[in-house]
Amino acid sequence: MKGRRRYYGSLISSVYGIYQRLARAPKGFRILMYHAVGSKVPGDIYGLYNISPELFKEQMRNVSGSALKEVTRLHEMTGQGLAITFDDGFRDNLEVAAPVLAELGLPFTVFVTPHFVLSGQLHYLSVAGLRELAAVPGASIGAHGYSHCRLTECDNGQLQEELVRSRQWLEDAIGRSVTTMSYPHGAVDQRVRKAAAAAGYSLAAGSRSGSNLSGYDPFCLARTAIWAQDDLRVFQSKLAGDWDWLKWR
Repeated sequence: MKGRRRYYGSLISSVYGIYQRLARAPKGFRILMYHAVGSKVPGDIYGLYNISPELFKEQMRNVSGSALKEVTRLHEMTGQGLAITFDDGFRDNLEVAAPVLAELGLPFTVFVTPHFVLSGQLHYLSVAGLRELAAVPGASIGAHGYSHCRLTECDNGQLQEELVRSRQWLEDAIGRSVTTMSYPHGAVDQRVRKAAAAAGYSLAAGSRSGSNLSGYDPFCLARTAIWAQDDLRVFQSKLAGDWDWLKWR
């Protein structure tokens, strides 16, 4: 069943890509979304979020060697560029992904959940690891809620706590300002969006597929999920926008 779904997904993407090119659709700024690079992801029953280190390195080398998109820091996004992001705060983001990205000179952002850091679970960053990651050239640290709950299900008091406490905790831990965030589980509505802006963030990313065109909402940024099974061919087609049809799912 999984293979069949993937086949139909690739077929739809091929047709959608042809339509995009014939229509000369605008490209926009694309944000890649990763999670773990070699570590088991709790609750990942479909095996989507743990990309192998070898495949990740291949993808990043492809990005670095391409003249089609400029990789920039998330808060500097413009035009048709590309940004690289990670959610949750896995230890392998420091030990596996960061060395690859630093070697290639690619900036990146890791959205960290303080509760995971404090949990003591080995697959997440420790406080010391978080500080080490923040010092890596090109690395930026963003917030990802304090406890990783769905913000749309919080009452107003809980929502304020999740947004403000996560930011303050991270700033205290790394000794620098934190002004970006991603919504845990991609859960965002207008109430959450307004609360994120009021909490002092300058931009926030969700999980909705697609690129960010001119006039984008900085508090509802679209991202392109890169899954564990995405070989280089699929990865390149996602960069080209062929999988942006997923935004309508």
